[in-house]
Amino acid sequence: MNSPRSTTPHAGPAGMVKVRGAREHNLKNVDVDIPRDALVVFTGVSGSGKSSLAFSTLYAEAQRRYFESVAPYARRLIDQVGVPDVDAIEGLPPAVALQQQRGTPSARSSVGSVTTLSSLIRMLYSRAGSYPDGQPMLYAEDFSPNTPQGACPECHGLGRVYEVDEASMVPDPSLTIRERAVASWPLAWQGQNQRDILVTLGYDVDIPWRDLPQEQRDWILFTEETPTVPVYAGMTPAQTRDALKRKLEPSYQGTFSGARRYVLHTFTHSQSALMRKRVSQFMRASACPLCAGKRLKREALTVTFAGLDIAELAQLPLLQLAEVLKPVASATYVEHGDEQGAVLTHAQTRDARQQRAARGDNAHAGGADVRHTPNLSLEKRLAAQRIAQDLLERVATLIDLGLGYLALERSTPTLSSGELQRLRLATQLNSQLFGVIYVLDEPSAGLHPADGEALYEALLRLKAAGNSVFVVEHDLDTMRRADWLVDVGPAAGEQGGQVLYSGPPAGLAEVEASQTRNYLFGAQAAVPRTPREPGGWLRLEGVTRNNLHNLDAAFPLGCFTAVTGISGSGKSSLVSQALLELVGAHLGQATAPSEPQEQGLEDDVAQGSGGQVTAGLEHIRRLVQVDQKPIGRTPRSNLATYTGLFDHVRKLFAATDAAREQGFDAGRFSFNVAKGRCDTCEGEGFVSVELLFMPSVYAPCPTCHGARYNPQTLAVTWQGLNIAQVLQLTVTQALAVFEQQPAVQRALAVLHEIGLGYLRLGQPATELSGGEAQRIKLATELQRMARGATLYVLDEPTNGLHPQDIDRLMLQLGRLVDAGHTVIVVEHDMRVVAQSDWVIDIGPGAGDQGGTLVACGTPQQVAASAHSRTAPFLARALG
Repeated sequence: MNSPRSTTPHAGPAGMVKVRGAREHNLKNVDVDIPRDALVVFTGVSGSGKSSLAFSTLYAEAQRRYFESVAPYARRLIDQVGVPDVDAIEGLPPAVALQQQRGTPSARSSVGSVTTLSSLIRMLYSRAGSYPDGQPMLYAEDFSPNTPQGACPECHGLGRVYEVDEASMVPDPSLTIRERAVASWPLAWQGQNQRDILVTLGYDVDIPWRDLPQEQRDWILFTEETPTVPVYAGMTPAQTRDALKRKLEPSYQGTFSGARRYVLHTFTHSQSALMRKRVSQFMRASACPLCAGKRLKREALTVTFAGLDIAELAQLPLLQLAEVLKPVASATYVEHGDEQGAVLTHAQTRDARQQRAARGDNAHAGGADVRHTPNLSLEKRLAAQRIAQDLLERVATLIDLGLGYLALERSTPTLSSGELQRLRLATQLNSQLFGVIYVLDEPSAGLHPADGEALYEALLRLKAAGNSVFVVEHDLDTMRRADWLVDVGPAAGEQGGQVLYSGPPAGLAEVEASQTRNYLFGAQAAVPRTPREPGGWLRLEGVTRNNLHNLDAAFPLGCFTAVTGISGSGKSSLVSQALLELVGAHLGQATAPSEPQEQGLEDDVAQGSGGQVTAGLEHIRRLVQVDQKPIGRTPRSNLATYTGLFDHVRKLFAATDAAREQGFDAGRFSFNVAKGRCDTCEGEGFVSVELLFMPSVYAPCPTCHGARYNPQTLAVTWQGLNIAQVLQLTVTQALAVFEQQPAVQRALAVLHEIGLGYLRLGQPATELSGGEAQRIKLATELQRMARGATLYVLDEPTNGLHPQDIDRLMLQLGRLVDAGHTVIVVEHDMRVVAQSDWVIDIGPGAGDQGGTLVACGTPQQVAASAHSRTAPFLARALG
């Protein structure tokens, strides 16, 4: 173990943050002193209370103190959100939180915008770009697709145009209108309404669509007219004609909407993600013909730098962008100009041309020869050098954090939460703040051990600048290198919430109650197992996706396979994208996410995977992806509803004498049904508080105080508990309460075994981490125990898990494999990889330097590979 380089950075009281009486969440009146100007790591099993101490208490209190200085109106709103439950905190500086968060819903948010690099790039093109003769200088805003000044006038900065044509809306022209030939209309009564209106208007709804005159078909699909006519529901066309002639009283007056008009209006205005997703299938996207998908107006695309327009520069991986910037940032650039300056290499030129050809790019890109950069004036060269130096410094930080494979145009929804947090960390490293506390949530998540050193150096840079760095972390190497450890536990939930130790890392070895010390000091090292014999092989050939080009890979069936490689090497492209899509297509099983995703016109068009499965499919009956996407996006979705156990609980309440007397059915006890829920919050238990210039937050409902139900529903009890009190039970508590209820017990037992016993049954989805959501999905799957051989695919399932919880997870995954199923995980945790049956290592580098199969075999075989960057870390885990 590395010896700590410092103990208490400041011995005096002024150098300590003193917490007294912290009771937030499961914290049990905690008193603890934590040094400032130090790297402090908060440890403990998942759910022990370490995040409650670091984020919900320390960071929340620092935020509260900041808001005390703002306007009274804003303070009133903050007060509604609540303050940390703590008696006192002394010596607390301002704080900045860098938490694990998924990307923003809009693809307009990108790596460039999150890091603010895009602003500098736009300034570079504005002040130092090469302009065609006679074109006036453009402002930085003219190079942004998100401004009216810069956006392409044809696609409004989206890069794509959308068509709703006859072929997409009428996929089967042999059907009649009555048989729903116009598939883009709604499915239920609304669709029937449109068909009845057409009968009134005199259209034949009983002949095949293709036999209708083209003029009629065009009007039905594309008209912007919205006539309102009488509708005679349930009548035949002949009866309708007779009723119109006799001027009988209609069933109602119906308003017609053309099929395309309905699709576009629903996509633009509907509040339902499901409705938007449904109509989006009738919209066909294609690259904008004016800007060739580059999103910018033509004048902006005629300006080049290093022979590239700004859209092409934004497509370069950061590693390649740095190579372009280095000569411009050098001292010789101002003197010699483009003779030794901003030109691409022949290889880069070739790649750029190939990319253009592949896209069918016909937009003006600054001339035929992308290497040519006209001589710039001295003023422009000075501006270019200054901006390039600033850019290069920021880009270097991102590369150091293992993100060199990302491009500026990469949209944030496609990033993992770990990648997004490291982007924010890089931004903070360049902010030059000092005297603040940085609170980070597992910065090592999704990071290969080879990139861990750079992360550690980044944290030291923050500390050296005069800041305190508080890190919630499960990574053992980070713990060993910390100045100070705060270990919370001993277990999760009600069995946690105590500070077991606060001091230099070495001292934790003496704390017997700590679950962390066994792993930190080697007592619980990974024990390599005898690999299982494959029951066959699942072979993929010619896989092409992102940076994978014609890759062949084979996965043993009936085994546990770990896919490794540094961040950005192509692991997820192979497993979570290509493998899922190719196998899913053969099984006739969509690989869409389990929960409807928000979709907007600016969202990226889904990319497909090339390649084929050449063997092994006969051994697979079912494909299950267990990802870290949320189980819901509002407090309405929770653990009990997702796993299905709440259905059984509601039936138990409906069967009580009190419920029968009042005629309450099981629906009465659902917070999604109006008759039983609180009217104020509509069963959410929370109300949304709008904050000026800040994201909305949830506050407890002022009427039901979070209970979700109205008083009449809460008056019904089962085993002495009302329905709201049941939702407040933890999984562990509920195991005892529902001991005699097998249907409920089965779901609870699996949740407990997988290490989620500390979660409340009604825990809102918005409070769950990605790792918790993934384990809930896995537990839901485990209680089903699929019939027939199933392929389970998990992407970094150990994210957010303490080593003890990883052991519990491995036990459950091992049971799946022993039951005849196949488990494939993308993984960075070498303890997990060491215990797998088979390892596939992708690399050797990230982005363009990755995408190849470096090594495969047993853990021992891969650990001996001379070309694998994973090998030395795996060898260490194997002992």
